[in-house]
Amino acid sequence: MDHSSYLAPAPDGGLWWGPLTEGRLLRRYKRFLADVELATGEIITAHTANTGRMTGCSEPGRRVWLSPHEGAGRKYPYTLEMIEMPTSMVGVNTMVPNRLVAAAAQAGVITDLDAPLTKVEREVKTGQSRLDLRLTDKNGQVIMVEIKNCTLAEDNIAFFPDAVTARGSKHLDELAELAGEGRRAVVFILVQRTDAACFSPADHIDPEWGRRLRAAKARGVEIWAWQADLRLDGISLARKLPVVF
Repeated sequence: MDHSSYLAPAPDGGLWWGPLTEGRLLRRYKRFLADVELATGEIITAHTANTGRMTGCSEPGRRVWLSPHEGAGRKYPYTLEMIEMPTSMVGVNTMVPNRLVAAAAQAGVITDLDAPLTKVEREVKTGQSRLDLRLTDKNGQVIMVEIKNCTLAEDNIAFFPDAVTARGSKHLDELAELAGEGRRAVVFILVQRTDAACFSPADHIDPEWGRRLRAAKARGVEIWAWQADLRLDGISLARKLPVVF
């Protein structure tokens, strides 16, 4: 297998990481930066593609895995991909979910879709927002999908969001409008950790997002929560989780 290409498609509908570099997290700061000590003892600053608080998965001293990115225009040559917590690896790069879900949809892994798909489009403008995916199935039905990256888990329950998200609430309203027009609309929660048995909205963190999720569901928006299988060679969808309100 050729793992030289970062996030290259895998036969199971997942993605290969490419070569990863191990390190130890020293601190995460300014939202997009993390200081990491590599196995060589060198201390580097890595890009952290995550706007959330990373609650419960950013403790100093934890083992982390970084993807190297060489080339002009890169101020930071590494990106933080995963952190090892006591009960699970956790994927923290929010750029991964869209690519993974698109790959899994094309491969026919997502059981709620009528495969094969004839078209997979990313970053589609809808109303005042951009939604992550527009899928067209073999029957010509269009499915609009907004993907959320979930890294928080407590007592075997995965929660989203881990911080108040006005933008996330806006996406729910857009999906509810589409569903109200009779179109198929989906919130896809990608749980990038393996220690959760179900998913619930984080009402204790952002009750407004939880309220709007319930309102969207009442208007016909589908809510799918899928758990990822995180490995040192790649990532793929593992199983669909029950959604508990």
